[in-house]
Amino acid sequence: MSPLAGAALFAVLLVALVVGFLLVMTFNSVIALRTRIDKAWGNVEVALKQRYDQLAELVAAVRDLMAFEQGVLGEVARQRARYAPDAPIPEQGAVSAATSRAVRSLFAVVENYPQIRSQENVLRLQAEIERLEQQIADRRELYNDQVFRFNATIAQVPAVVLAGLLGWQPRAFFDAEPAADAPPPVALHPPAGAGADTADPTRDDAAR
Repeated sequence: MSPLAGAALFAVLLVALVVGFLLVMTFNSVIALRTRIDKAWGNVEVALKQRYDQLAELVAAVRDLMAFEQGVLGEVARQRARYAPDAPIPEQGAVSAATSRAVRSLFAVVENYPQIRSQENVLRLQAEIERLEQQIADRRELYNDQVFRFNATIAQVPAVVLAGLLGWQPRAFFDAEPAADAPPPVALHPPAGAGADTADPTRDDAAR
């Protein structure tokens, strides 16, 4: 073999090694991203399921005390019933946002009911649901960040080559309206200066 042919063969082998190394590193990076996405989504699912369970307890705790606000309670119950862990992720994002809006509306209405604000179990449930709302928002942000990284990676060289060969597809975001990230704005405690004669809607209606 001539020196020129040997040099050419060496160059080809070197390029093949570099390309192979890049492909292996890219493959490992994408697999790591997919693993982090799956883990992040699993954490979101846990928080969604916990909120689903806690909302049932909250509605049961306040239903009899909110005789004149059945529409608000009904909306919370309706959005809770839409929870479907096997649904596509974008659909779950829309349902989660609608559930958050219904919960905030319920907490705002509850402020008009002093007899509910005095119930320790309701306060406990509110605190837990507020915690879960924040947890869902935080975990959604982490999940979407990993999805963004994955989608951007498989759209670039050299991962785009592997994506075509291995059938990698962009992952769906778990979207929600920005307002859905805000925690419920109401704390179930009597406002400062409130006296014992605070209006009780259920008692006033009964008197009429």
